[in-house]
Amino acid sequence: MTTSQHRIGSGFGARTTTDEVLRGIDLSGRLAVVTGGYSGLGLETTRALAGAGARVVVPARRRSAARAAVEGIDGVEVDELDLTDPRSVEAFADRFIASGRPIDLMIANAGIMACPETRVGPGWEAQFATNHLGHFALVNRLWPAIERGGARVVSVSSNGHQLSPMRWDDVQFEHGYDKWQAYGQAKTANALFAVQLDALGRDSGVRAFSLHPGTIATSLGRHMSETELADLTTTMDASPTNGGWKTPEQGAATQVWAATSPRLTGMGGVYCEDCDIAEPAAPDTVLGSGVSAWATDPEEAARLWRLSAELTGVDAFATTA
Repeated sequence: MTTSQHRIGSGFGARTTTDEVLRGIDLSGRLAVVTGGYSGLGLETTRALAGAGARVVVPARRRSAARAAVEGIDGVEVDELDLTDPRSVEAFADRFIASGRPIDLMIANAGIMACPETRVGPGWEAQFATNHLGHFALVNRLWPAIERGGARVVSVSSNGHQLSPMRWDDVQFEHGYDKWQAYGQAKTANALFAVQLDALGRDSGVRAFSLHPGTIATSLGRHMSETELADLTTTMDASPTNGGWKTPEQGAATQVWAATSPRLTGMGGVYCEDCDIAEPAAPDTVLGSGVSAWATDPEEAARLWRLSAELTGVDAFATTA
């Protein structure tokens, strides 16, 4: 069933917190994987899910930092994962699959923003690789556990997707790098990934969502100068549809809601914000509310899936003749 890209009247809003979203929801016996689950919105997501009874696996590039961050949160385990290294993704997935555990909630939260031009893996542009390709490979390699759990897969995008559609003529920015265009493309890819995964996985009981968490002061802006941060703040504050700044508890609420809300049962493939399904954005919206048409286009989503499978060499849904 195709889900309409329109609000459903969830009863929540921009100031809703993770604890409010999870009130009355018992996640005992369920397992969640949260990439980047040891800092910023990821840490708040880990805290909230574990507090509701879930077992949370936090794959981390910096294991010692992750262990220190989640210390004292019951039900959390840390393992090694570098999303920019295909071998690390494969190794983590192999270890997890060998454990025999199903995945109930998969939250692709880790990401970077507006970094200097950097090449990772086999020469991939770092934002596209970290935010999208690494998660694409991870979810496909974890597919047996995701399918067995009938999981919800949540891809953390942002309204940064409004900065750029997919740049099919130069996805890897080999002919001139713009860090904001690269970020925008990566966030568009996060949304399109959820569209296509939902289309492919829904017959197996797996549904996928993407989302904009809101505007929150986190370490995501660590690659930016004070002047750049100030300019970005001015741009976002000037947007007539920007709902203002959120706390981490409010910012993480939408991804927790997308992963757990009973209201979303039987739904999927849509972009969410403020703990509800988002409305389509006006064509000229920049860093405002709603979702651009290019980030929900099923043909664009299928094209991105094919490219991602070609680049990573992984596709859980590939058929053999």
